[in-house]
Order: sequence, then C-alpha cells, then structure tokens
Amino acid sequence: MKVQANSSSGESIQVPIPTLRRLPGYLSYFKSLKINGLEHVSSSHIAATFKMDSTLVTKDLSYTGIKGRTKVGYNVNQLIETIVNFLDFDTRENAFLFGVGNLGRALINYEGLKQYGLEIKAGFDISPKIVNTVIKGVKIYPLDAFRDLSLKTPARIGIITTPDGCAQDVADLAVAWGIKAIWNFTPQSIKVPENIIVENTSIYSDLAVILNKLNN
Repeated sequence: MKVQANSSSGESIQVPIPTLRRLPGYLSYFKSLKINGLEHVSSSHIAATFKMDSTLVTKDLSYTGIKGRTKVGYNVNQLIETIVNFLDFDTRENAFLFGVGNLGRALINYEGLKQYGLEIKAGFDISPKIVNTVIKGVKIYPLDAFRDLSLKTPARIGIITTPDGCAQDVADLAVAWGIKAIWNFTPQSIKVPENIIVENTSIYSDLAVILNKLNN
C-alpha cells in the first residue's frame, strides 16, 4: 500500500507505507539531536542509529523534498520542520474514542497525541461507572449519544479500544455517522467500506514477537 505526495515540481509521487512508518521515528531522533545542540546530521549517522542502509534513509527523506549537503549532511531544524509539515503533524485532527477502559484512558491521558496533531474530543462507553466522567478534560458519553455529538463536533478519526467482541458493532456505528478513518487497537479484524481507512495496532501481535524472540 502507498499514499500520494507532491514532489517539488508539483508531480504526484507514491510514498510507501513503510516509509511513512519510519518517518515519525526519524522525527523523534532529530528532535533529540536538536536538544543536544547538533545542527547537522549525515545519512550514514542516521542509518547507523536505526541499523539500516544509508541509501534507504536518503530515499525515505527524499519523499519529503528535503536534501542534504555533501560533507555537511542535513540541517536538523529543517529536517524537523519538513517532516512535521509532510506528515501533517502541525495540523489538528479531531478524534472520538470508543471504549474507555485502561487502554482508552491511557490514550486520553497521553499528551504525545496532541503533540503530533491528534486531539481526542470525546470518549464513549456503555459502563454507568464511566459515562459522564471527565478524564483530562475529555468527557465520556454513553454510546447512544454519538450520533448527536458527531453532528456538533466534527471528527474524522475513530479510535477503538473496546472489548474485542464489540469492535465491529462500534466500527459500523462510527462509519454510519461520519468517521472516515479507524484506529483499531483490538485484535478483532473489522470490516468497513473500501473508502474507510483502517489502521490496526495490536499490542498482542508485538507481544507475540517479543516472547517468541525471548524463548527462541
């Protein structure tokens, strides 16, 4: 899967998804370099840090339009500004969160999402103990209030952290009332129309990899 971006000449180019997944890691690294007072960094230094080939680093960064200088490298401030702009991290995207359990609460409390352009505007749950509470300024509503709130507060992203068995029903509801992209934190495979974006983030998949490497 690839997405489109524009080259410096205005032509449409295809950006590979693996590149998009690596760019936030680069960004975090460049921010740490800036904190430590470094003004320039070479592709070989970046590659060594991430244990990858320098040609791949150069290619990844080229999609953003930035270019390094021979024997000087890339300007760190320019790298940060360019990647932030390229990934739209400097814009604000509203989201609704469905399922305010431990994971849902952690995401609401996590300030990093706002720093990268995502703001959770409301949470939804079916538990009477959770509904009508406020977590870090985010009010939690009953699930049946979603339709009315979605008409008042525009949001294109739905974050699903419900129990596995509820994920599909919640996804259906979210799509029916205007959600265009779903960030699914459950291991449940959800089905949506082709025009809806779904990104699955399973901590169980990552755990499986970790345990397998530890034990083998």
